Amino acid sequence: MTPREIDNPAWPDARPRLSVLIPFFRDDPVNLLTRLDAEAPALAGAVELVLLDDGGGDPALIARVTRRLATLSLPARLVVLAQNVGRARGRNRLAAAARGRSLLFLDSDMLPDAPDFLQAWADLDAAQQPAVAFGGFSLLQAPDTPEFAVHRALAAASECIPAAVRARTPEKYVYTSNLLVRRDVFAAEPFDAGFSGWGWEDVEWGLRVARRHRVLHPDNPATHMGLDTVEALAAKYASAGPNFVRVVERHPEARAWPGYRAAARLRTLPWPPALTARVARRVALQPGVPVRARAFALRLYRAAVYAEALP
Repeated sequence: MTPREIDNPAWPDARPRLSVLIPFFRDDPVNLLTRLDAEAPALAGAVELVLLDDGGGDPALIARVTRRLATLSLPARLVVLAQNVGRARGRNRLAAAARGRSLLFLDSDMLPDAPDFLQAWADLDAAQQPAVAFGGFSLLQAPDTPEFAVHRALAAASECIPAAVRARTPEKYVYTSNLLVRRDVFAAEPFDAGFSGWGWEDVEWGLRVARRHRVLHPDNPATHMGLDTVEALAAKYASAGPNFVRVVERHPEARAWPGYRAAARLRTLPWPPALTARVARRVALQPGVPVRARAFALRLYRAAVYAEALP
């Protein structure tokens, strides 16, 4: 079925240099759109928004997003897919609908930390036209409530890394949540459509592209608002094993990463990784256990899932 495209009044006449690509699946991106549109007067048509509903099948949400698009000053297009195509194919589809010379992948559950977030990206693109640049994560605006405490702990330790630290191993920190890519680079190296389920398609892409291009790490973060409960994170990890193996098979350097080493070690134990996974998940789900211990248990669960998937 042909995707449905909905353009706002500012779209037809715009000549953008930067396209912001926002996929969503049953998540409401309206708060993000409102925050981005506050920068419209300063951007003077240089930035457009392209959204993709990846087969969410929620007419009420589509109607809400469509109504908000009609009021935006930024040029905006909504692409509605009838069926879910997944994270990799969805982002490739977004890039095909964009018109800018550079593409900013921004997840729908992110919120910029600075009021000149888009301006900073546009300025960097104008000055340097970088092949790839990752602006960073933060938790500055994220909910600080008990049900998300474990995810906060995990994200703070592994994802919310200062720009100077990320720059030491630039290929390791490439996530599609806040990622600038020059169009010609992405045309030559799209996301691998062989990935399905959750996770790792952006990491694999970063490793692949870093072989040919420099990866910049400016300090232009956005907050990951969509923190998950332990149950939700465990469900995502449970489906990520095949994607993890796909990365390792294509990029042997990933075998030096702590996650692979932990998974490989678990396979040498006298009991199966599935038993470790069950016990670790049970501990992680216990609200009475200290947060640090629950976070460790969830990392162990993830490593055991990967250990099961390894050939």
